[in-house]
Amino acid sequence: MPNLSGVLAQLRSERDRAEGDIQRLDEAIRILRQLEGGGHADGRSNNRGGRSRFSAATRARMAAAQRARWAKVKRGQAARPRIMSAAARRRIAAAQRARWARQKAEQRKAA
Repeated sequence: MPNLSGVLAQLRSERDRAEGDIQRLDEAIRILRQLEGGGHADGRSNNRGGRSRFSAATRARMAAAQRARWAKVKRGQAARPRIMSAAARRRIAAAQRARWARQKAEQRKAA
């Protein structure tokens, strides 16, 4: 069996070295962002991605307009109830009677 404690110590030192590399890279990125003028010292960006922001009043008007659009759509749906024709009802009833007859026949056969 190989010397596991030696392998473990080597892996820990490699991990520590990698963590140091990551810290140095993060520091370099932070400095470059500050030089570019595109961010804060903690890495947050000033750039909003080119999107405009709406005021609370504008968002409220937009939400009210969207609710009104949905209400209009739903009113149109409720105005036309689904009505089944008499012929369709007869076909469904006949199919159900046939299912019951098959089930009853199977029960008689099993008994």
